[in-house]
Amino acid sequence: MKIVVASSNIHKIQEIKNFLKSYEIYSLNELIKPFEIIENGKSFKENALIKSSTIFNTLKKDEFIVLSDDSGISVEALNNAPGIYSARYSKEGTDIANNEKIISSLHEKNLSESKAFYTAAIAISSKYGHFCTHGYMHGIITDTPKGNNGFGYDPLFIPQGFNQTLGELDEKIKIQISHRSKALMISKYVFKLLEKIS
Repeated sequence: MKIVVASSNIHKIQEIKNFLKSYEIYSLNELIKPFEIIENGKSFKENALIKSSTIFNTLKKDEFIVLSDDSGISVEALNNAPGIYSARYSKEGTDIANNEKIISSLHEKNLSESKAFYTAAIAISSKYGHFCTHGYMHGIITDTPKGNNGFGYDPLFIPQGFNQTLGELDEKIKIQISHRSKALMISKYVFKLLEKIS
């Protein structure tokens, strides 16, 4: 089975490749020149399906399955912001700037931490239709970045049951507990069904 990851985010692509080692994985830029896709959905699911279906229709190659990910963090004290806007929460849209905005938003409420959770929506587009799975990871967001592993908000996020941030935890641990891994685990069942009917 040939799977195309509809993303230019090298960190996400590597995480997906690490998890789906038994599959033939291609990054988007190996097959076509990446182009801007307007993600105007109102949920992680809608945005993930917009990406996967757009790339599948652009490729026009039935032997490929397109997998896309839309994910982000929701902070309870910030009315579940940034949510679907996690990647572009700050004007700059960089990891450092986004983390700084989370910290300043907490400080505006005189908080140093809050309950938070990550969401990952994995969309799958194929000649047999379009599907979406979800995974979640709950924990605490803090105002003190720690660790250099991971990306995004990982240096601020302490998963439930741990006392270190995702930025401090080993990659092997992260792949076991992450929201993306949980969504990909469910996606494997979709892949198996598609293999049976193909």
